[in-house]
Amino acid sequence: GSALAQVFDQIGNDCPDLDDVSYLKRVFEGVQDLLGDGLISAGHDISDGGLLVCALEMAFAGNCGIALDLAPRGDSVFQSLFAEELGLILEVSKNNVHSVMEKLSSLDVSAELIGRVTTSPVIELKVDGITHLNEKTSLLRDMWEDTSFQLKKLQRLASCVELEEEGLKFRHEPSWPLSFTPSVTDEKFFTTALKPKVAIIREEGSNGDREMSAAFYDAGFEPWDVAMSDLLNGVISLNEFRGIAFVGGFSYADVLDSAKGWAASILFNQPLLNQFQEFYKRPDTFSLGVCNGCQLMALLGWVPGPQVGGVFGAGGDP
Repeated sequence: GSALAQVFDQIGNDCPDLDDVSYLKRVFEGVQDLLGDGLISAGHDISDGGLLVCALEMAFAGNCGIALDLAPRGDSVFQSLFAEELGLILEVSKNNVHSVMEKLSSLDVSAELIGRVTTSPVIELKVDGITHLNEKTSLLRDMWEDTSFQLKKLQRLASCVELEEEGLKFRHEPSWPLSFTPSVTDEKFFTTALKPKVAIIREEGSNGDREMSAAFYDAGFEPWDVAMSDLLNGVISLNEFRGIAFVGGFSYADVLDSAKGWAASILFNQPLLNQFQEFYKRPDTFSLGVCNGCQLMALLGWVPGPQVGGVFGAGGDP
């Protein structure tokens, strides 16, 4: 079922499987400890495309180069590069390599160094000392993204899509400047009995609810996990909340205009629609939408701006 098998018009005979559940548990717990200690810079699993695809995706995201020097695995180079058995690639700084290897070894988890990140944006791949790939990251990413960009040209102005595609070659990480110095929330906000209640609203497929809840909790709010089914079934009401957050993630499988399905569950249920309208009109409330949640707010007319339509009229604040 992999993309590689499709290229060769094959299905394959062997399916990736899990032979040792306890080993997987040790790997997971070990990686969690390393993350908690700040020893891992990045990571990705190899289960969707194999080791090479995993490494390429990491390089594409960072707009950097990598030099891989792999020992042969399995019966062929294909197996070494594209086998989708369980595994992880972790990016670790030179200063942390020893600590990471020592930690994994103490858990009886196998690990090996397979390469390094390079400042030159080139992908270099060697297997058993033989070079199999030496190409610019930008060229390989263009090939990787080509299908997506072809689809985008059917949906948007081709000139805009071409600008986005060209911009990938020069993209770099954001600087994230802050106008304030972050600090831990004062303990008094955690102990007060009058913390503002915030509904963390999720729909089928949403996956950003836990992070959103944690963020609001750390800011001194009282987050509540609210599924759309809770609202539809009358289990809970928005009247109880000062704020709502429509979380991000792959609602309705993240298909094109996926938030329309989410919006429909509100727009075509008059009692629930009335409840959202009443919440929106209250002067003491706030709302936040992220990713598909933001798309939902636009469809509801909650995004500020006089040109924004939606069922609630001409948008939000003037």
